[in-house]
Amino acid sequence: MPLPDSVIFYTYGDGSPIISSGRSEGSWGIKVPNTIALVDDDRNILASVSMALEAEGFAVRCYSDGTEALKGLSAQPVDIAVLDIKMPRMDGMELLGQLRRQSHIPVIFLTSKDDEVDELLGLRMGADDYIRKPFSQRLLIERIRALIRRGELDRERENSHGEPVIVRGQLILDPARHLCTWKGEHVELTVTEFLILKSLAHRPGHVKNRDQLMDAAYGEHIYVDDRTIDSHIKRLRKKFKNVDTDFAQIETLYGVGYRYRDR
Repeated sequence: MPLPDSVIFYTYGDGSPIISSGRSEGSWGIKVPNTIALVDDDRNILASVSMALEAEGFAVRCYSDGTEALKGLSAQPVDIAVLDIKMPRMDGMELLGQLRRQSHIPVIFLTSKDDEVDELLGLRMGADDYIRKPFSQRLLIERIRALIRRGELDRERENSHGEPVIVRGQLILDPARHLCTWKGEHVELTVTEFLILKSLAHRPGHVKNRDQLMDAAYGEHIYVDDRTIDSHIKRLRKKFKNVDTDFAQIETLYGVGYRYRDR
């Protein structure tokens, strides 16, 4: 029996095939709205995670190294990319840098258990989230769903003529166009960074704890490590300081949270 057209073939570096069915609810040929790219040189992870995602109704593309992933994702973009950091030929960090030159697709990094340096560097380079190995497939699926919901909400806002532009002194945030400027200079932000900053700037002077910022960036009922929010704040400050070395609008209240000061 021939395989249906919805089957997607990709290969490992040695040419052996990976098959992604693109099925939904166990039926062949049903197209699903969201496609996930898995990039990892561990065949067991590719096989088990792709099966789990397909069982949840996602279409999946698998790549065993960054070089092949970059070619595939440049030709056919996906909704979310899940990248391992340590891979042959082109590692996850380099792949993320290449992707960020051409796309703002959400990226989740898979990191080793105790590699905080990789986690921080990945977030600084524009990753939206990270998960430590070994990881729960259910946790990964929930993180993916949270990023998808966030994207859907953004599109709904755009279709309803968008949210109003936020002006806080020298800061201008335009959610409909995902545009941020400071003193007239453009500040390039990831989706997660933009949502955290918007949450803070919405009510200047009011303190937002990490849970509130987590909800703003990832949606309710999705947990990320506190250090993830702290890393995003550090990256926000660094990006603004690249434009203005005197930028100090995002304040830390130790043991409480963060606030945006409009002065």
